[in-house]
Amino acid sequence: MTKKGVKTSLLSYFEKVDYIISNCRLIAFLGVFSFFLLKSVSAQNIDINDLTLAGKYFQDGEFEKAADLYLRIYDASLQPVYFTIFLNCMIELKDFERAEKEIKKNLRGSQRRPELYIQYGYILKLQNRNEEADKNFKKALEEVGRNKSAYDLLANEFLNRGEFEYAEKVYAQGQKSLPDEDFHYELARTYMYQRNYDRMLDEYLEVLRMDENNLVNVQNNILSALSLDVDGSLNDLFRTKLLKQIQGEPNKIVYNRLLIWFFIQEKRFANALRQQIALDKRIGTEDEFILNLADIAGRNKEYDEALKAYDYLLSKGNQAPVYAKMVKARMGLYYRRFLDFGKPSLAEAENMNTLFNECFSILGYSVESYKLLIDHAHLLAFYLNRTGQALELLNNGLKMQGLNPLQYSEIKMEIADMQVYKGDEWDAVLEYSQVIEYNKTNALGDEAKLKKARLSYYLGDFKWAQAQLDVIKASTSKMTSNDAFELSMMIGSNLNLDTTDVPMQMFARADLYLFRNQDSLALQVFDSIYAEYPMHSLHDEILFRKATIFRKHGNYELAAENLKIIVEKSSYDLLADDALFTLAEIYQLHLNRKEEARELYRQMLSRYPGSVYVVESRNRFRYLRGDTVDQESESSNGNKN
Repeated sequence: MTKKGVKTSLLSYFEKVDYIISNCRLIAFLGVFSFFLLKSVSAQNIDINDLTLAGKYFQDGEFEKAADLYLRIYDASLQPVYFTIFLNCMIELKDFERAEKEIKKNLRGSQRRPELYIQYGYILKLQNRNEEADKNFKKALEEVGRNKSAYDLLANEFLNRGEFEYAEKVYAQGQKSLPDEDFHYELARTYMYQRNYDRMLDEYLEVLRMDENNLVNVQNNILSALSLDVDGSLNDLFRTKLLKQIQGEPNKIVYNRLLIWFFIQEKRFANALRQQIALDKRIGTEDEFILNLADIAGRNKEYDEALKAYDYLLSKGNQAPVYAKMVKARMGLYYRRFLDFGKPSLAEAENMNTLFNECFSILGYSVESYKLLIDHAHLLAFYLNRTGQALELLNNGLKMQGLNPLQYSEIKMEIADMQVYKGDEWDAVLEYSQVIEYNKTNALGDEAKLKKARLSYYLGDFKWAQAQLDVIKASTSKMTSNDAFELSMMIGSNLNLDTTDVPMQMFARADLYLFRNQDSLALQVFDSIYAEYPMHSLHDEILFRKATIFRKHGNYELAAENLKIIVEKSSYDLLADDALFTLAEIYQLHLNRKEEARELYRQMLSRYPGSVYVVESRNRFRYLRGDTVDQESESSNGNKN
């Protein structure tokens, strides 16, 4: 990253923290609104019209009018929040004289509160009267009450005014004055605002040492801090401190769990699994954790590590409590890996069929394994061309006891897909229609509508298909709506109603071949369109489809060549961001061209900031830049395993 880039990141970091802590105008307005909603019924002596009007004045920036009303509301209700907002108005107007006058008035009256000294000190500090400000801050510390809530209230007031060091002093004083109370969690938060991550982590580790039930809260807070980590230094510090803590207190299991969680956040699944297995060998109660870790690794396409986890559980024998769940999960992983690793050979498909049969010999056919039944049927039809056997399997599945309507409909949906594969389009329409009828208000019904419209597209009925897609994209779940939008846009952009629609007919037929896994036939049709209609607007779509096929078959160089043409010549096309991200992914994962991949991910952030790929591109860019440093931690359990 350039120096300018680093500076921008740092500014972004500081802006986030400052926004949270000191954007008083917005916080104050939202505070009034929320307070009104919560207290409107029970509030006493408050004119609701005054409160509403004051909020409007504040929002519109008419601070002088807002100040008068808020002061009147405060005098009537004696609710401190309204006095704070009055002071914020004075700050906006730079009317420090009036602010001081009202604060002194309250300090002399019955509403004398320690936080008033903080507000007074803040007003003084804005006028560069720093010595007087410090005196008032110290006075607030002297006047604090003798219970934990009083300390929390005072510290929060310091935090809201950006006085982090004084907030720290409040909690330090609280620990001395109230030895039976615990302020470690609050101190950790204060250190985070100070960006004193060393002491922040010490406090969070102490929180866990005192009560392991705080693990989730500690994880969430550390994750928030890690998300603001500019250069990865917090990651390294956290890892070092945690390993040291584990070595110093090997019997505190919670630290091991925190380390495993940290490895998962960094997507270092081999390290996480090694720690999880080592922990299981010590205490013997980690089967569910290992099963969950395998699932997370699998969803991140770390198939080897996921299989290692399943194999470890398998080694415990069929009496293990998670045995059936593990067999089902492992089979699902095998199938996902089979689908992800390009165009499989017939031998690989046959091997997968054998694995399915072995799995069902253990589990049997039941509601618990109905998704695997659907996957097995799909394999038989789409990869082994045994549609008759697949349909028989699915129809038997419909007869299983205990299927709920949604599960029943999922099996029906797969039957409909197989009818499309066979060429029985009318039967497919009937099956899709039944699924829609059974699922009028859920995502499966939306998906069935999309598939039914797509079938019309395959068959060349473009007007009807587009009309249905326009309805779907306006009234269905986000994912289905996006797919409907893309297909509708593709039809609308490439169907020239004043000329022949033959190219679109050919293209739709090629898409049907792709659906049926008949890739060679699809390629032939795409090449024919390219040759017969050299100036047609479908060319970018054809290039992207061909790249998808080449990638599926492991021909990554050809896939990259086709995508590169779109990236370089059609940067404003509907598929431009898809092509850019896919090209970067191929460079990163398959062609070992990581520098070029990093540059493409960077381009995604600048050229297509609204793309759905932005978040993942940012993560991959940082990874390729080297933000995550992989370090072994063999000794993190106190011994080697």
